[in-house]
Amino acid sequence: MYEPIRTKSPSVVHRMGAAATESTADYPQRSRAEALDIQLAGHLAALLAVTDELGLAESAAEIAAQVTRLRGAEPARAPRGFTEASPALHQRAHDLAARALLVAASRADTTVAILAAERMDAHAAALESQDLAGAL
Repeated sequence: MYEPIRTKSPSVVHRMGAAATESTADYPQRSRAEALDIQLAGHLAALLAVTDELGLAESAAEIAAQVTRLRGAEPARAPRGFTEASPALHQRAHDLAARALLVAASRADTTVAILAAERMDAHAAALESQDLAGAL
């Protein structure tokens, strides 16, 4: 029947400590600041897409400048025609600006934090004015 192996051959012995350090050395390691830069650039790029969709060219240019600064390259932008400013688009832009504000505050980027706060205020005002217009 089955007889278990009682001794290990030298080729089967695993070195856990060495294997763990070798495997982590194969992957690039990012610092926290680099990870926050990537995250912030992503949130701003998403905000840029919604801002472009809303047709807010001046605001989009400011956001694009910050994405360029963080990524080192200009963001890809799809040419879009102006669509009607719906409450859903303004809400999405407000939420994206809030996420960007949180990450900017975490990495102490005051320029982006101010920009994100301004965008939040603008979209909140747009939502409020649309709610008032809908109530009339």
